[in-house]
Amino acid sequence: MEKGRLPSDVRGDVLIKAQEATGEWGNIPTERPIEEHVKFGIINLDKPAGPTSHEVVAWVKRILYMNKAGHGGTLEFCKRIAE
Repeated sequence: MEKGRLPSDVRGDVLIKAQEATGEWGNIPTERPIEEHVKFGIINLDKPAGPTSHEVVAWVKRILYMNKAGHGGTLEFCKRIAE
């Protein structure tokens, strides 16, 4: 891998091993309504230095009008590695 490039910068192909009909359950991800993305989704957030993880979660809840939200682990981890 070239210096300065991240694994996420490399475009990969989608490999489909088997295709099944979902029937009445689920949606094709590209056709999923935005309400389902908000209800079941994950936000990958690059938190800036300064605000705490709990503050950022509170902002997300306020912006998206959500009752429940949380973070998975510490959001300061990447900041410490970069310093």
